Amino acid sequence: MMANIVQLFLNCTEKYPDQVAIVYRDASVTYQDLRRDVEQTASYFQSKGIKPGDRVLVFVPMSIDLYRTVLALFYIGATAVFLDEWVSKKRMELCCSIADCSAFVGVFKARVFAYFSKGLRKIPIRLGTGMGNGVADAPVIFNPNPDQAALITFTTGSTGTPKAAKRTHKFLGLQFNALLSEIDPKPEDIDMCVLPIVLFCNLGAGSTSVIADFQASKPDRLNPERVYNQIVSHGVTRITASPFFVKKLSEFISNTNKPTPVLEKIFTGGAPVFPREAEIYERAFPNTHVKVVYGSTEAEPISSINVKQLICEGAEQSVSGLNVGKVYSGSSVKIVGITDEVISCTSDKELSKLERPLGSIGEIIVAGEHVLKEYYNNPEALKRNKIFVGDEVWHRTGDAGYIDDGLLFLTGRCNRMIKDGNEYIGPFLYENLFLSVEGVVIGTVLMVNDKITAVVESGGAADQSYIRDHIINLDGRIEELNFISKIPRDPRHNSKIDYEKLIELL
Repeated sequence: MMANIVQLFLNCTEKYPDQVAIVYRDASVTYQDLRRDVEQTASYFQSKGIKPGDRVLVFVPMSIDLYRTVLALFYIGATAVFLDEWVSKKRMELCCSIADCSAFVGVFKARVFAYFSKGLRKIPIRLGTGMGNGVADAPVIFNPNPDQAALITFTTGSTGTPKAAKRTHKFLGLQFNALLSEIDPKPEDIDMCVLPIVLFCNLGAGSTSVIADFQASKPDRLNPERVYNQIVSHGVTRITASPFFVKKLSEFISNTNKPTPVLEKIFTGGAPVFPREAEIYERAFPNTHVKVVYGSTEAEPISSINVKQLICEGAEQSVSGLNVGKVYSGSSVKIVGITDEVISCTSDKELSKLERPLGSIGEIIVAGEHVLKEYYNNPEALKRNKIFVGDEVWHRTGDAGYIDDGLLFLTGRCNRMIKDGNEYIGPFLYENLFLSVEGVVIGTVLMVNDKITAVVESGGAADQSYIRDHIINLDGRIEELNFISKIPRDPRHNSKIDYEKLIELL
């Protein structure tokens, strides 16, 4: 394996020099031109004092500039500290403090943040997204230790301190191989890529990436017609995006009777997809291979399932959990007892004692070469989220579920499971069932004031009396029902329920 992960991209610039690498709005760049720009940017960064090992905060929206910037940092051996578009000034300061950044590259908005932030003003090197003027000589590619950090990303961090995922050059190579196996990118693919990490995979495989024309920080403003026109005009053959994005596009195609684009594959992940939502995908894209991938920041992928299989099972088969498919061949998955405590094991034998019987609900843990081994500057998170057994590292996903007949099922977040005697009640059971009630947009159950309480977001013209009667009759366990105008979603994908914010609202 090459020492510097940037070599994957450089190899593609030699194999496919004239192929378009990235399309962003009205601009595009070929592989050879992107390489030239990366090398010039790398030289510019060096001239400004950025050195190997420096952590550089990058606040640039998903664009050609973002990938040119990050690849240039890889090139010179610096560590890119990547922030999502949706972050607030407060979160930006917190992430910068955790990563202890010595340089900053950002768009105008980010530089305004930096001007008014005492913490960000302390960063000695602050740059825009330019490449410098007249810097021609390409620097020598830095040859890092494989365990040197190349990229630091942050978990959503809806509660407490966000965890900084430290991705080394070696780890990024292993993650690339895992994604290669799962999504199988090819040079002839034209991928509408909404998930930033997947576009890096495309650049290492020689694919063309079309960045969807919408603002990730404001997903509710997604214009599906604009995205549809991009797909048609650029001849997109594959989409990798969040369930929210795929659902909105699917609804637009179905509701307007637009011709279905000729797509070979759609990959979606980052939030649960229930059978009813899978049916929306299938109606819009009946001849497309649509796959839902289950994973997390620390372990991507863990498992996957085809939407046709999800639909065949239907709501009746999902009453005890959401099927997320067969475990990825490079992953090992176990189900252990749910606990808030740190799990320490010195041997496989000790770990096996913590495993739940087949078909029983517990916490999903995963191991594999592509599973993140460490966090940056957060020993407490490492202790709480990892189980070290010899040289093997198991990641605690925080998700509850079980394994049945070789398939993995999710039942909800461990900290949202409801204990009923000796058994657990999974929120996903209800979230799936509620979708079968006409007028329900999304809903879940929580324990509120010691009562199992349904919380429902209904459509504008929905009959709430009808919904109430049907939900109360679904299950004798539900004691209360609250309607809420908008159930909060996660800021990254706008697809998952943000339970912590929901509890605050209640």
